Amino acid sequence: MTDAVKGPASYFPSIEKKYGRPIAQWKDLIRSSPLAQHMELVNWLKAEHGLGHGHANALVAHTLAEARGK
Repeated sequence: MTDAVKGPASYFPSIEKKYGRPIAQWKDLIRSSPLAQHMELVNWLKAEHGLGHGHANALVAHTLAEARGK
């Protein structure tokens, strides 16, 4: 029995399907952005790239957690 993916990563398959980009590309965009605050990044993804709030939030949360080593 495999463990279900939990947390922000559970959104990744639907993000890739809906927006047509691999998660690695979204993370690269987030890391290359001059913005640093969580909600700034979420709002930027929504405004500039058309992501929904939940998808943008999941990507930002996961990417920032990785940067903090969590």
